[in-house]
Amino acid sequence: MDHPRELTVEAPRAWDRPVVSVPVLICLSLVGGQLPSFSTAANLYILTTGGGLIWVGLSNRVPRRPAPRRLPSVALWWLVPVTVFGVFEGATFVMAAGDDFPTFSRLADPLLEDNLARSAAWFAWLSTFWGLVRR
Repeated sequence: MDHPRELTVEAPRAWDRPVVSVPVLICLSLVGGQLPSFSTAANLYILTTGGGLIWVGLSNRVPRRPAPRRLPSVALWWLVPVTVFGVFEGATFVMAAGDDFPTFSRLADPLLEDNLARSAAWFAWLSTFWGLVRR
């Protein structure tokens, strides 16, 4: 006897709901915003939070959103400025060019001196990374 297939939808887990995930990301970003830029504590915190999000993403604890089937051809044009930026940033970092050709991180330092601005940058980084983890 043929039974029709049932469509089942898994209920979102607690950490997958925006009511839970957004406040957690806000708390993590407020802690990260208090750490001085490029300090050992900040680097360890970045590795810990990023590693934790990667671990959650690789374990099947978070339901995945479907990835887009194919990128539109217009998206390839974004590779040009991203590649130029990456090469420039990497070359100035490796050569330690200093103030002659500062890296983006060095240019952003005056903007990120304020703890609130640094927390906002942390929140942007964490929420973007959380979106990527869910893919």
